[in-house]
Amino acid sequence: MKDTRIQKAIADSGYTSRRKAEELIAAGKVKVNGHPAEIGMKVDVRKDIITINGEEISSGIGEKLWYVALNKPRGFVTTTSDEMGRKTVMDLVTDIPARVYPIGRLDRNSEGLILLTNDGAFANMIMHPSGNIQKTYRVTVRETGIEEKLIKLSEGVKIDSGFVRPISVTVLEENEERTVLQFVIAEGKNREIRKMCEAVELTVIRLKRTSIGIVRLGMLQQGKWRELTKEELTGLHNLSKKGIPGEQTPKKNAAKKPQNGSKPAAKPAENKPAKPKMKFARRP
Repeated sequence: MKDTRIQKAIADSGYTSRRKAEELIAAGKVKVNGHPAEIGMKVDVRKDIITINGEEISSGIGEKLWYVALNKPRGFVTTTSDEMGRKTVMDLVTDIPARVYPIGRLDRNSEGLILLTNDGAFANMIMHPSGNIQKTYRVTVRETGIEEKLIKLSEGVKIDSGFVRPISVTVLEENEERTVLQFVIAEGKNREIRKMCEAVELTVIRLKRTSIGIVRLGMLQQGKWRELTKEELTGLHNLSKKGIPGEQTPKKNAAKKPQNGSKPAAKPAENKPAKPKMKFARRP
């Protein structure tokens, strides 16, 4: 029965998001049973053969669903394939007996926790901004005595994707040669932390993601993977359902017209995200 829209079928397979799927379809890279696909067309995921660039994607029906935590080393790109022939995270999970895909990205020079899955709905849940699943990073910068720059971060900075600021920044260590920070952010846009640091003239020399929601990197060795526990999966679903208090932007209250003889209503305060919590380590 053809009851699933083509872009949803692609997203549910874990291959990519619905928006990216629509871009692939529009570019003529998607076919159904050998015929060019159209955005919005319906398919039967149990019978129809869907290919992207000539490669068949799996519906995942009847397959074991995999939920994997990987410790990505520096030098690997977070993609299923690379046109430049660089090493990808897929080279580290060849022993998984299913086709899994990375959830989100971690740039080539960054390291740490990456989640992979063959469950498209789970991937979309983790990536969608409404889920507000926090991500924690350990960031080492070359500069010291950076209190004023961290205050600028707390007030928010403008990067190419717009106005951003972290949920929190904590100074973990500081010596004469470097400062180690802990960043907590919600969305994790492309190279967001590096761009925030660049905006306040901080030089990042190491960036490592240490947690996604309740999933922690812990003692997982570089280049190794493990399956998520039932408790971690339940925790991620719970976080996505309830979101994180204070992170969703409230709706603005409509200004009411004053009644005859009454004073004009006060202009409602502008809704701004709360400033991040800041902690500064004392220099030795």
